[in-house]
Amino acid sequence: MADGRMKALAQDLEDEEDMEAEEEEAESDEPDLSLWVGEWQREPPERPHVSVICVRDWDETEEPAETSRESQHKRARVFDSGESSQYAGTPSSNFQFSSDTEMDYMIGFCDDIVERQDEVGEGGIDTNSQDLTGEKVAQAENPNAGNAEQPLPELRMDLTDDLLYLIFSFLGQKDLCRAGAACKQWHMASSHEDFWRSLKFDNIPISLENFVSLCNRYQNVKELNLSGVPRADVLFMEAARYLSRLETLTLGKGHLSDAFFQDLSELPALMNLSICDSALGGGINEATIQHDRLRNLHIVKCRSHRIAVRCPQLLKLSMKRSSMTHVTLHSPQLRELDLSSCHKLSDAAIRAAAVACPKLLSLDTSFCSCVTDETLREISQACTSLSSLDASNCPNISFESVKLSMLVDLKLHSCEGITSASMAAIAQSRLLEALQLDNCSLLTSVSLDLPHLRKISLVHLRRFVELNLRSPVLQYIKVSRCSALQRINIISNSLQKLVLQKQESLVNLSLQCYSLVDVDLSDCESLTNSICDVFSEGGGCPMLRSLVLDNCESLSMVEIRSCSLVNLSLAGCRTMTSLKLSCPSLKKVNLDGCDHLEVANFSPVGLESLNLGICPKLSIVHILAPIMTSLELKGCGVLSEALINCPCLVSLDASFCRQFVDESLSGTVVLCPLIEQLTLSSCLAIGDDGLYSLSCLGRLTLLDLSYTFLINLQPVFDSCSQLKVLKLSACKYLTDSSLDALYKLGALPSLLELDLSYSSIGQSAITELLASCTNLVNVNLNGCTNLHELVCFLPDATSLDDSCPSDSAIVEADMVSWKSERLLEVLNCTGCPNIRKVVIPSGANCLHLSKINLNLSTNLKEVSLTCSNLSILNLSNCTSLEFLKLDCPRLTNLQLPACTMLAEDELEGAILHCSMLESLNIHSCNKMNSEDFERLRAACPSLKRIQSGSLGGT
Repeated sequence: MADGRMKALAQDLEDEEDMEAEEEEAESDEPDLSLWVGEWQREPPERPHVSVICVRDWDETEEPAETSRESQHKRARVFDSGESSQYAGTPSSNFQFSSDTEMDYMIGFCDDIVERQDEVGEGGIDTNSQDLTGEKVAQAENPNAGNAEQPLPELRMDLTDDLLYLIFSFLGQKDLCRAGAACKQWHMASSHEDFWRSLKFDNIPISLENFVSLCNRYQNVKELNLSGVPRADVLFMEAARYLSRLETLTLGKGHLSDAFFQDLSELPALMNLSICDSALGGGINEATIQHDRLRNLHIVKCRSHRIAVRCPQLLKLSMKRSSMTHVTLHSPQLRELDLSSCHKLSDAAIRAAAVACPKLLSLDTSFCSCVTDETLREISQACTSLSSLDASNCPNISFESVKLSMLVDLKLHSCEGITSASMAAIAQSRLLEALQLDNCSLLTSVSLDLPHLRKISLVHLRRFVELNLRSPVLQYIKVSRCSALQRINIISNSLQKLVLQKQESLVNLSLQCYSLVDVDLSDCESLTNSICDVFSEGGGCPMLRSLVLDNCESLSMVEIRSCSLVNLSLAGCRTMTSLKLSCPSLKKVNLDGCDHLEVANFSPVGLESLNLGICPKLSIVHILAPIMTSLELKGCGVLSEALINCPCLVSLDASFCRQFVDESLSGTVVLCPLIEQLTLSSCLAIGDDGLYSLSCLGRLTLLDLSYTFLINLQPVFDSCSQLKVLKLSACKYLTDSSLDALYKLGALPSLLELDLSYSSIGQSAITELLASCTNLVNVNLNGCTNLHELVCFLPDATSLDDSCPSDSAIVEADMVSWKSERLLEVLNCTGCPNIRKVVIPSGANCLHLSKINLNLSTNLKEVSLTCSNLSILNLSNCTSLEFLKLDCPRLTNLQLPACTMLAEDELEGAILHCSMLESLNIHSCNKMNSEDFERLRAACPSLKRIQSGSLGGT
């Protein structure tokens, strides 16, 4: 079976060899297809390692014999540089391209690769002298292998030419050189003329012989870059006869002789020539560039005494930053001329060069300090179609007598001679679209009426006082750092954004801009209240959506009526005392830093939320907002009158509004029936009448009455039966009887969270509350000085014993309530200074309790907890704690830092029944040391982390 398969394989290979022989005969009449020609001058280096594509022959145990021939069509496998193959060439340990001679090196080396591959097979094996068995192939590759075990035979399968073409199309010239050195097939694929239409040798040395060979081989080259190549002009002149189709030539960083420019005529297709940072011509002689078809010529940062350009078809010429004293132009078709930063060119030379180009459309003479008005006048007369002029940094021009009727783009940046008188000449350019007048220090005013003006820039004009612009198509205006500017008048139908930041002297602003959307007047300190009329209805900005008046400190009364305004910012307007907005579309308003605001009227506005908590002097607020859902008046300490008509309001925060009275609260809840969260913390003026009015709020679930002087909570119990959260923190006038209805009469049956922190509630009331209110989920008793112990969560036994027979029904109800399952999950008793004992037995039915916080309870001595679901227990800084008993199988985190009286034996016994404990903090526990850690881990195997701080254990 194996012999039959090998015969079939041999027959296939013989057929392939016959086909290759026919191809070689067909190619014998054609020129040599090798990529690199010329003789290599040194010994060829060690042959580089290449990837080989092959598939393994099938083992006899894997497939039947009749499928052996199909193995040729399996997916090819590519061996990388670290994988051995019996068809792979001998790998080279250090095959790298030198940065200095990389391209030249590969050009010569590839010839040697091709010669070797012609002598042997394409895979590096002489197939005519070896058998096709796996053993012979391995011996040809590794003759010293002896009788070592040989790998299975492999069949070579080359990638198709189309696939190689696709892959190589993504490679640059350096990578193509590397690929061409791999094998003959890759060499021929990388030699495709499509890959060599653009030759780029940026800063890559290349020998004359190899460069000429390349150009001879690839005569369809259209782009050639020899920038930074030594003796580039010699290379070009020797190979010019092969570059008849060259269209773009780039050179630089060298010297180009007169002979080079003479040979340019041998390139009939040349259209683009770029020369950078080079010396032109021979000494004091004139460098003449002559070509009949050249379209674009760039001579940038070059050095020559005289330059003559004789290119009848030239359209664009740039001599930017070049050093020459005279320029002669014979290019009647020239459209663009750039002479910027040509410091050695005289005024007359620039004038002669420009006047010689009657069809000139664009001229750049920026940084040519010698240019005068006379030159510009003659240019305007000779070049009647000139549409773009850049005369920036030309201090000797005033532009007063220059008339350019076709001018579209004008740049006069940093022209010290430009004054207000220059505007008359500019105004005659009726087609002008873009104007730049930055840093014209003598300019005091600009008054232009140009129908096509679209952009204007006025930056850093120290004496600029007045701006008058009229243009129906004006779209962009930049005015910045004009400290003396006082008056602005703009008329435009297309202007959409206006930025006038930091115009400290601006007093009068008049706008007739019907498409204006965005205005920023930040830090315009001199703007007065009249500016509001500009942005109100009838003020000339009907489409305004965003207005920024930040830090406009002269504004005192702001009144804006606009149907289109969406965003308004008045941050930092510290002198504003009155604000009246009638903006139905207003979605966002910023009043940060408006410390002196006294009266605010928002009627109507489209706000969804409003925060006025930063206005401590606000006394009167009127709000009509149909879609507002959140309102914060926090910190408006003198607010006495509030008319809030927000039918969709859900959250109202009036914290610290100490003068917020019952009348304002009653009116608000009537007009805002959907309120769900109401915060009246520190509202000291709220009384029973205001609390009874809360009955209008059928959806109220959160009520915060912290820091108030309330004594009677009956209005809350009567009017807010649906409450889920009640906060009474720091209500120091509450008594035990204030909560009687809560735990005796079952008031607030939906209550889930109760906060009595820092209140004066006594021990008995707290005990009754925890025993009877089984629906509570979160209870906060932080800082309760009257709390002495938490025991059992059961009602007071004496109260049950002393009950009269007529109260038997109540007693029975109480017993049923404490026996029922409790929903309590979180109990916070932080900072209770007098609590000494906490006991929760299993009979308390606290099946949901998951977190207890007793932090800073300095007199706490005993803690005994039996809670099946408790996961976090915080006893930090309980410095008197001595007895700790825990039966909490789900406890994972136990915090005991600074429990200085707790002994190690007590802690070890406490955690014996905490089978899931993972984290234990005993930082600053003086009675424990690092030797006790092992005992603690033995008592609780689940313990993963012990935080001990100064003890040094983890």
